[in-house]
Amino acid sequence: MSVRPTTRLSRADLADLNSFLVVHRLCSFTQAAIELGITTSALSHAMRNLEARLGVRLLNRTSRTVSPTEAGENLAKRLEIGFLEIGGALADVNRHRDRPVGRLRLNVLQDGARLMLAKSLPKFLHNYPDIEVEVAVDDHMVDIVAAGFDAGIRFGGTVPEDFVAIKIGPPLRWVAVASPRYLHRSAPLNVPEDLKAHNCIQIRTGQGVIYRWDFEKDGERRTIEVPGQLCVNETTLGIEIAVASGGITYCLEDRVREHLHHGELQVVLPDWTPIEPAFHIYYPGHRQVPPGLRELIEILRQDG
Repeated sequence: MSVRPTTRLSRADLADLNSFLVVHRLCSFTQAAIELGITTSALSHAMRNLEARLGVRLLNRTSRTVSPTEAGENLAKRLEIGFLEIGGALADVNRHRDRPVGRLRLNVLQDGARLMLAKSLPKFLHNYPDIEVEVAVDDHMVDIVAAGFDAGIRFGGTVPEDFVAIKIGPPLRWVAVASPRYLHRSAPLNVPEDLKAHNCIQIRTGQGVIYRWDFEKDGERRTIEVPGQLCVNETTLGIEIAVASGGITYCLEDRVREHLHHGELQVVLPDWTPIEPAFHIYYPGHRQVPPGLRELIEILRQDG
C-alpha cells in the first residue's frame, strides 16, 4: 500500500497564499498592499514567486486591472474555505487564553469614530494589549465583508440586512446650529421652512446625495431641502464653518456640545430637534467572531 506524499507548506507559502486571496478579493495590488501593510512592489514580487513555485499563472495583470486566471479563481475558492477553517480553529484556541490575541479591522463613519471609538478605544487597548486595531473612518457605505473588515459602526436603520447588529448607545438627537453672530444678522427662524431664506451648509452624504434636513415636533415631521453657498462631505468642517459664522449646519447634538456650552453655537429651531436611532456595531453572522470583537462591543455598550 503506497502513501501519497503530503505537501508541506512553509510560513512563506502560507503568507503568499493569504496575500493572493487579498489581491483576488480587492482586484488591486495597490489596495491589497495597503491592507497587508507592505509595498506594492513587494506584493507583486511575492505573487510572481508564488506563481513560479506553483508553475502556473494565477493573475492576469494589465496597467489598470488585476483579474484571476481560471486556475487562480479555482485556487481562491479552495483557499477561502481553508483559511476560514484555519481562522475558526485559531478562534477556538483563543477562547482558552486569558486574554484575546489578534487583529481587528473596523470601518466606522465619522460621527461614530468621534463619539464612540475616541471615548472607548483607549480603555479597550489598555485592557487587551494583545489585540491590534485598525480603524478606517469612512462615511461611504462599504461592503465590510468584501473590503476585509471584521465589523462596522453605522447609524441604526442603515445597517445592511443579514448582519448581526448591536446597539451601542442611546438614541441620537440631531440639531441645526449657527453662531450667535450669524443669527443676529440674519432673518428669524420659527419653522423649518424659514431655512430656505438662510445660508445653510449643505452636506453630501457617503451615498453621494445632498442630505435633506429632518425636523420633528410633537409627532409632526418635516424634511427640508436647504439652500446653501457651501457644500461639505464631512461634519467637522461644517461645524468649523458654522463657528466662524459662515452659515447654519446640521449635525448630531453631541458633536457640538462643547460649542453650545461655550456659546460659540446656538441650536436653531430647538423645538424641532428629531431623535433618531442609535449607533450600531455590525458584523457578518456567518463567520467566526474574531478575537477581541465581543470584548470591544461590551466596552462600547458600557460607555454608550
